[in-house]
Amino acid sequence: MDNLANNSSHSDNSGKPVPVPNGPGSPAAVKENPAGNAPPISRAPLNLGGTGAPVASPVAVSPAAPAAHAVAPTPAPRVQAPQMPVRKPVAAGPAPAARIANCKTFFTKLHPGAIKFMDDQITAWLKDNPGVVIKRTNAVTGEIVDKKTEPSILITVWY
Repeated sequence: MDNLANNSSHSDNSGKPVPVPNGPGSPAAVKENPAGNAPPISRAPLNLGGTGAPVASPVAVSPAAPAAHAVAPTPAPRVQAPQMPVRKPVAAGPAPAARIANCKTFFTKLHPGAIKFMDDQITAWLKDNPGVVIKRTNAVTGEIVDKKTEPSILITVWY
């Protein structure tokens, strides 16, 4: 059986390890810079504030003195941010006029012609009763038992 890990492509079988270029224990290759070009990185030692020699701080440049005829600028007026008005709590519960007093129920079979007819009935009822203010509606589907049991829709209008 071939063991590929032990196969060696080297001609000498001395058992010594083959040196790896730029591996541990070998000197790093130094790249030459063409003449006249500055190296892209600095090779100067870094001063991280340790015990080495102190580094001179950069020279501070003093701002130019203002001219004698210049007037000192006036500070801008402070503008306060807009504030939201404080809302007071409102008493819970519906107003007396919003009370539900009556209901009317409409129902029809579940097919397009019958639903269109029911829409026309609800519209006519609302036109005939302009004082009706609808508070809530409810729709239920189910079977209505009569001579024949058929799926139907019931719409209840609470006013």
